[in-house]
Amino acid sequence: MSGSVTVECMRPAQRQPPLPDAVPHARATAQAGHSAAAPAISIRDLVVIRGKRTVLPGLTLDVPRGQVVGLLGPSGGGKTTLLRGIVGVQIIHSGTIEVLGRPAGSADLRRKVGYMTQAPSVYGDLTVWENLQYFGALADCGARRIAAVLEQVDLVDHAADQVANLSGGQRSRVSLAVALLPAPELLVLDEPTVGLDPLLRRSLWELFARLAGEGVTLLVSSHVMDEAARCDRLVLLSAGRILADDSPAGLEAATGTTSAEAAFLALESAAR
Repeated sequence: MSGSVTVECMRPAQRQPPLPDAVPHARATAQAGHSAAAPAISIRDLVVIRGKRTVLPGLTLDVPRGQVVGLLGPSGGGKTTLLRGIVGVQIIHSGTIEVLGRPAGSADLRRKVGYMTQAPSVYGDLTVWENLQYFGALADCGARRIAAVLEQVDLVDHAADQVANLSGGQRSRVSLAVALLPAPELLVLDEPTVGLDPLLRRSLWELFARLAGEGVTLLVSSHVMDEAARCDRLVLLSAGRILADDSPAGLEAATGTTSAEAAFLALESAAR
């Protein structure tokens, strides 16, 4: 995805080492207020076909508001295709996707949905601050908001650095900063912790928890199963099909296992 693919360029969809569990207790209060609300994302019978391959063969899913929802599964299982459909940049064969009560890709969602792609979607020949100034202008964000987001993603000391000279993990955090600029209601993050060291991974998951505590909905894809304990809910996806949609504890109880990875393997084996 090029640097121009951010919250402002989403177009209408066509036919479309391990981390400890540290979810703040305060989040339960925020979640209780959302329990009766319409889901942040509602997908019905979604079919996506690429060439001769059916990537998503009729997927149905609801993502509740104000939670960190982990989309977990192996590479090639359909996670990125699903996320692209949610933000409105994926051609779909049939089915429906509603985001915050609107069809996916609707123009009025552009400042309500933040999207971070797998590949850093920022400009390498600009500094970190210049990138955020550019994307901030599209989202009507000023210097104060830019400074706040830089602090959130721990890049204050690199604001004047050219993005091309940053590490892979730092470039990913610049992309995350861009997604955070408009203070979106929904954050869609495609493997945001890939390439980060354990301390930064933990820091980002703590940020995700704080955002959820403030009412933001986060859909975070990953193939790293030990990140599952940081989520309020887990959606296990394999070959375009949902194997399970439950809390981490509920998933382990249902499968008689003690980890998300073991639960996934048990469900994958049972589905064959």
